[in-house]
Amino acid sequence: MSTRGTRGRGTRGPGRGRRGARAESLASDTIPVVDASETLASPTTDSGTRPYDRTARDDALSQAMLRILERVTSPNTGSRGSVSERLQSNGAEVFKGISRVAPNVAEYWLEATERIMDDLDCTAKQKLKGAISLLREEAYQWWLTVKEGTQLERITWELFKSAFQGKYVGASYVDAQRKEFLNLTQGDRSIAEYEVEFLRLSRYARGIVATEYKRCVRFEDGLRDSLQVLIAPQRERDFAALVEKVKIAEDVKRAERQSWEKKRSKTKIDLKPSNSDQRHRKSARADGPVRAEAPIAAVSLQPCADCGKSHYGECWKRIGACLRCG
Repeated sequence: MSTRGTRGRGTRGPGRGRRGARAESLASDTIPVVDASETLASPTTDSGTRPYDRTARDDALSQAMLRILERVTSPNTGSRGSVSERLQSNGAEVFKGISRVAPNVAEYWLEATERIMDDLDCTAKQKLKGAISLLREEAYQWWLTVKEGTQLERITWELFKSAFQGKYVGASYVDAQRKEFLNLTQGDRSIAEYEVEFLRLSRYARGIVATEYKRCVRFEDGLRDSLQVLIAPQRERDFAALVEKVKIAEDVKRAERQSWEKKRSKTKIDLKPSNSDQRHRKSARADGPVRAEAPIAAVSLQPCADCGKSHYGECWKRIGACLRCG
């Protein structure tokens, strides 16, 4: 009897050790810390002994691990303020919508906020919630008014953007920007500056530059004449390539102008008398003999035949004029 009992305990002992090591390995590779509530108690018999059931134990462990993984990978359902905090931590700013806010300020806020939400891979629904969470004071009161007068299914991100632009940007501002684009020329700007302004204003006239071809033609038309004559014959219709070619032409023109100015400056220096020449001329004038001026010969007057005196002009005696009073 003692031999059988010893053999049985010896057989079960290593088995428990292997199973324990296997369970520890699985737990450590999957989840570092497992909540005690996730572990399942093994079934026991009335006598308190634990039956060895590999299939049941593996199923229980698999179910526990599955529940833990589902909880870990489920979307974050944090507080309502978490959306706003997440956006602000990435650079988004609140919008108060104070009266007479500049249209370009409101436009910039909407664009910057949407760009941040795009970087965070937000859906349209998340964008709507995120933008609303950033509204404050007058802006939030305005949105409540819009929301109350709109059916729930129509409240979308696109509706928000349209309503926001109508309220804080305005059609008059958009029209003014479109006119500015139509009159845009390079002027004294560099090509880089002209490109920035062209792209900024072209958003307000998308119909005019709807295609790559139209965009290139419009950009060329605004160039300075000195650059336009170099670029137009190439008929470039890729906007990025066009801008690059114009920048190269601008650099060439700048180099030519600098070279010409340098040559002109050098020519002026060569034509200007040197200091040594000027000193030599001054010294020659100071040391040279002074030429005597020729004396002016005195004019001699002949005696008048009528009065016997020497005088200029007509004789008064001959014409009967008074010699005392003239």
